[in-house]
Amino acid sequence: MKRLILMRHAKSDWSVGMPDHARPLNERGRKSAVALGKWLRAEGILPDQVLCSSAARTRETLDLLSLADVPVRFEDRLYLAGPSTLLKSLQAADGDTVLMLAHNPGIAEFANGIVRHAPDHPKFAAYPTGATLVADFDIDGWQDAQAGTADSHAFTVPRDLM
Repeated sequence: MKRLILMRHAKSDWSVGMPDHARPLNERGRKSAVALGKWLRAEGILPDQVLCSSAARTRETLDLLSLADVPVRFEDRLYLAGPSTLLKSLQAADGDTVLMLAHNPGIAEFANGIVRHAPDHPKFAAYPTGATLVADFDIDGWQDAQAGTADSHAFTVPRDLM
């Protein structure tokens, strides 16, 4: 079995007047990222590999999760990636439990397309900032991951945690 933790970055700060790629998190986003890290640890859902967009807000989200030493691959192609790019990146992963940090709208489309059945949560389809899906794949290697084959294990949004 392989497990995917699919997380949209926490809430970013639109007031700073920076290029999109350089935009940091706002205060609510920082609190949300900390809460998501606590939730992952409390649930015992910890990655052994991270695939992260190179954008500032995904990097900051990752830092605030406060995960133990986990190998991280920052990928430019995950910045504003569509579902097919997200799947290709995942298929190249080598961890057993992979955290993928990326952006909407692609991450919402990917989340909706990767699971057999959507979690029973009113925010799943929209995939707001900080939304986190934990999905299990009955495969031996990530190269075999395909759309519509994962089982939803858990789903949360920061507002559920704070």
